[in-house]
Amino acid sequence: MSRLSYQYVVLRCVPRVDREEFLNVGVIVYCQATDFLEVAWRVDRDRLRALDPMLDLDQVCEALSFVEGVCAGDERAGAVAGEALGLRFGFLRAPRSTVIQPGPVHGGVTLDPARQLDHLVQTLVG
Repeated sequence: MSRLSYQYVVLRCVPRVDREEFLNVGVIVYCQATDFLEVAWRVDRDRLRALDPMLDLDQVCEALSFVEGVCAGDERAGAVAGEALGLRFGFLRAPRSTVIQPGPVHGGVTLDPARQLDHLVQTLVG
């Protein structure tokens, strides 16, 4: 098996920008060589409530479901879902929300992008 280069971003929930606190809630992995673009996410409601009891957790989950739809090419995610995977990854890594924010782009090599996504979510999100 050959080693494949990939890129990833960690998705952060920032309930109150003024406090500069965040909780990692997801990871997006893009591997051009295998046409792989997926997100995995977990929302720890208790930890997010500890940061901001007024946070609309359902809205956080909806935003993450939107990301999932873009990755999957779901037409309900809008026109961007029909774009090439690289363009979708570019769209998703660009900041556009104050509550769900992508971190910086990181890269690596892997034998299996799906397994790498699982590993990153377990390591970085919990």
